[in-house]
Amino acid sequence: MSSPWYVPRPAAADVRGSVACVWTAEPRGEHRLVPDGCVDVVWLDRGGAWLCGTETRGWTFRLPPGVHAVGVRFRPAVAAAVFGFDGSEVVERRVTLDAVLPGPAVRRLDERLLAAGPDGGRRLVELQHEVRTWLARAPRPVDPVAAAAAHGVARPEGRPTVDRLALELGLSARQLHRRCVRSFGYGPTTLTRILRLQRFLAVAPRWGSLAAGAAAAGYADQAHLARDCRAIAGVTPGQLVRSVQDSGPGQGASSTT
Repeated sequence: MSSPWYVPRPAAADVRGSVACVWTAEPRGEHRLVPDGCVDVVWLDRGGAWLCGTETRGWTFRLPPGVHAVGVRFRPAVAAAVFGFDGSEVVERRVTLDAVLPGPAVRRLDERLLAAGPDGGRRLVELQHEVRTWLARAPRPVDPVAAAAAHGVARPEGRPTVDRLALELGLSARQLHRRCVRSFGYGPTTLTRILRLQRFLAVAPRWGSLAAGAAAAGYADQAHLARDCRAIAGVTPGQLVRSVQDSGPGQGASSTT
C-alpha cells in the first residue's frame, strides 16, 4: 500500500535478497510506524542519514513541512551483518549513520544524494549504489540461523513454535534466542508477534471483519489480535487499519520474506 506521503518501491534485482524495499517519502503531519522486524537507513534532505533500529512498539513522528526522505529497508537479520553491530545495541533507537559507518562513507552518501537533485527516483538509484558497496564490504555474513528463524516464523502456512523451530535448526531454544537477539535485538517469540501483526495489516483489506482478518493472519481469535495490536502498535486493530488506509503504512506492512 502507498499514499501521497510514502511510496515503497521494489529494490533493484541484485540487492533484493537483502533489501525488502526502497522508498521515498514527504511526511506531512503526524504518522504512526509499526514494527516489522526490519532496519531502515533513512536520508533526509534536511537532516542527513540515520539508521532506524528494530522496534518492539509502534511510535509516531512529525517532521518539519517540506522535508523529503528516501530510505532502504533491510530484511530481518541483514543490517546487523552489513554494519557489524549487535541488534540489541540499536533496538528502539534511531542513530546517525556515522555511528555504524565511517565518516567518509556517510559524507559520500550525502554528496551523492544531494547531487541527484530533488527527484526521488534518481536518489533511490544513488542510494542503492551505496547499498551495493555496504553489502560488498560487510564485516560478517548474515547469520544463517537468524535468517532461517525469520523465514520460519513468517511463512504463511505451518508456522512452527519456537521450540519446534529450534529443533528444525538443530539448536536449543536458548541458543536460538541468543542468535536472534544478536541479529534482531529480540528473540524469535517477539519476532513472531511482530510479523503476525504485519500479516494482519497485509490481509485486513481483503476481509469484511476484524475477526476474519485475525483468523487469516494466524491469531487464535479477535481478542488475541486486540491484545497484540495494543501491545505492539499502541492502538486498537480498527484504529490501526484506518491509520494505515488513511496515511500509508510507514514502516509497517512491508514485505520481509
